[in-house]
Amino acid sequence: MADPKGFLNHGREVAKSRPVDVRLKDWNEVYVPGSLLPIISKQASRCMDCGIPFCHNGCPLGNLIPEWNDYAYREDWAAASERLHATNNFPEFTGRLCPAPCESACVLGINQPAVTIKNVEVSIIDKAWDGGDVEPQAPERLSGKTVAVIGSGPAGLAAAQQLTRAGHTVAVYERADRVGGLLRYGIPEFKMEKRHINRRIEQMRAEGTRFRTGIEIGRDLKATDLRKRYDAVVIAAGATTARDLPVPGRELKGIHQAMEYLPLANKVQEGDYVTSPISAEGKHVVVIGGGDTGADCVGTAHRQGAASVTQLEIMPRPGEERNPNQPWPTFPMLYKVTSAHEEGGERVYSVSTTHFEGDEDGNVQWLHLSEVEFIDGKLTPKPGTERKIPAQLVTLAMGFTGTDRENGLVEQFGLELDERGNIARDGDFQTNVPGVFVAGDAGRGQSLIVWAIAEGRSAARGCDRFLTGASELPAPIRPTDRSLMV
Repeated sequence: MADPKGFLNHGREVAKSRPVDVRLKDWNEVYVPGSLLPIISKQASRCMDCGIPFCHNGCPLGNLIPEWNDYAYREDWAAASERLHATNNFPEFTGRLCPAPCESACVLGINQPAVTIKNVEVSIIDKAWDGGDVEPQAPERLSGKTVAVIGSGPAGLAAAQQLTRAGHTVAVYERADRVGGLLRYGIPEFKMEKRHINRRIEQMRAEGTRFRTGIEIGRDLKATDLRKRYDAVVIAAGATTARDLPVPGRELKGIHQAMEYLPLANKVQEGDYVTSPISAEGKHVVVIGGGDTGADCVGTAHRQGAASVTQLEIMPRPGEERNPNQPWPTFPMLYKVTSAHEEGGERVYSVSTTHFEGDEDGNVQWLHLSEVEFIDGKLTPKPGTERKIPAQLVTLAMGFTGTDRENGLVEQFGLELDERGNIARDGDFQTNVPGVFVAGDAGRGQSLIVWAIAEGRSAARGCDRFLTGASELPAPIRPTDRSLMV
């Protein structure tokens, strides 16, 4: 145990954010650079090194949290980085983007604020990069086997890196023009600057992983042809079919899916556009959906100069304390204020959109809504609560319903789907087609970045076992293990 009295002597401190009026003028990450380093050793000392560390159960990656907390307390950054990378390929991604179910499972959190596990994690990896402790790990010898990975999000990248390090020749196919999947074009720059992706890609290239961008499997290259070229395939194409809102007026101009809106803002930061083709500047913006993607739309609209921003959520507002039916160490549904919400706008709960209203040119101008309540377990409109709010740009951030079925990938491979519409797989993450594996949202459904990386690592082990008859890669986390679900 690093410091037996650490949790008694030190309260919880988290990373400091830059002032709202400052950060809204740029797209840099919202946190004050270097603000964690003066406090991180004390924060790591709050870890109690529990006999049964429930943070392991809260983390789908099985991160060795007490171990790297101890190293961080002692400021042995190289050792901390080694322990961190033992279970997580990309801690700089998870340390910025993960909702930290590990902290919800922290034993200290029973009666005190939990250890700032996420902040310790990102401090370790940032120090590792600065200190030159993150180096390419090329395999000592090649197996002669080839693997194609479809998709370059966190699941695909994790699978590709693991398989490359196991000695296989790996090519990653990405339909977008740059590598990174939703990390690149779904996550705004103010949540994670893309330089973090770029240097990981360079590390992976140095290890031997190859990248093929601008190629969509199923359209540009038939899945059957890909199968013939490679000894195995890992599908990590995500769950990109967005849930729509079939109400009157949906066809009006100015109503877009979140993943139509957010990538364009990121492309501005990449230098592809001077201004976004879909901009919130001077407009009344309504974001439908109260999750993280909706918050990303809120923060993006603020930076584009929206006249107003309103976020709608059909469910009631969560509480600020755990519900009795979500006891420790489960992951609770709590009222969360993200950096985007700190920047302004209005959040409206328990409302449902009834229809949109436009002008004579077919542009959306108003959104009509009604309050809802649960009656016999079903959300039902409340009579007399109808009203309309100005809406000149509407983004739909209501989640995703499964992997893309329009590009032909599923049909060309002949893949079976499960009852939820995801690609079915067995305990080794292999589909009904021998040699074809699936990881991440494509097989699991929309989920967390930590699950994506965990599944990418697990699918890589199953694929390696298929290619070699055995595997020395870490044992997989079973997708049916409900004790680890969040």
